Amino acid sequence: MNEILRLGPDHLAGYLAVAACLFAIGVVACITRRNAVGFLMGVELMFNAAGLNAVAYARFRDAHVAGDGQILALFLIVLAAAEAAVALALVFSVYRSFRDIDLDQTTRLNGTAGSDPAPTVPEAHA
Repeated sequence: MNEILRLGPDHLAGYLAVAACLFAIGVVACITRRNAVGFLMGVELMFNAAGLNAVAYARFRDAHVAGDGQILALFLIVLAAAEAAVALALVFSVYRSFRDIDLDQTTRLNGTAGSDPAPTVPEAHA
C-alpha cells in the first residue's frame, strides 16, 4: 500500500493524480460554463488528462509496448486539434447568426436566439 501512495517521477501515482485533477477541472468547466468557448476548454482539459494517463501507463509498462501509449497520446492530440477547429468554426457561425455564444440563449439554429419553440400547426376541424 505504501508503494501506491509514493509520488515522484519514478512512481505512477503522481501522474495519475495530476491527470485526475485535470479531468475533474475539465468536467467542472463543462458543467458550469455557459459560454461555448469555456465549454470547449473543458473538453480540451479532459482530452489532455486522457493523453497524460496513456503516456504515464506506457512509461511504466514493458519497453516493447511503451510506444503504444505515446501513439495513443499523439492520436488524442490530433483528435483534440480537429475537434477544436470544427467547434470553433461552429462557434463563429453561431456568433455571426445570433451575436451571442451563450449556450442557454442559442437553443435553436433557425436564426432566432432564445425564442420559443416553433409554432405548432393548428389541427383542421372536420
